[in-house]
Amino acid sequence: MTTNEHVTTEATVPAPDQRLSLFSLAPDYYQAMVAVDRTSRQGIDPTIAELVKVHASMINGCAFCIDMHSTDAVKNGERDHRLLSLPAWRETSWFTARERAALALTESVTLLTQGHVPDAVYAEAAAQFDETELAQLIALIATINAWNRIGVASRLSPAAK
Repeated sequence: MTTNEHVTTEATVPAPDQRLSLFSLAPDYYQAMVAVDRTSRQGIDPTIAELVKVHASMINGCAFCIDMHSTDAVKNGERDHRLLSLPAWRETSWFTARERAALALTESVTLLTQGHVPDAVYAEAAAQFDETELAQLIALIATINAWNRIGVASRLSPAAK
């Protein structure tokens, strides 16, 4: 079986209808978000950037972003088992120290109401990334969280495959 084949033979349930399109209804804002997104990735290792985007999107339950960024990650050489284990990354041995620091920071920034960003999490990220990289990483995390909120609020759904 290939990775694109479904195990079940049951018909899939259609995705909920999209509520609205920011692209159409707020085009200036949408274009500004695209520009923010582009600049937020500057100087960040593309592998780490996609892991951060997928992980935040999983936490936030944004199906559109999970689909898009996991697809992008695989196209860039990411392995399926690493993507599938992101919710349990602490229990694996296949993420580097930099990736682990980025994932921990992603969780803390994404889940601000659960204790803000602990000093230990920030210190570990600061030990793995120089100040400029750390600033870009925080920008990246904030940006994917904004996209997730747009996707979830508007019920943006991945395209049928």
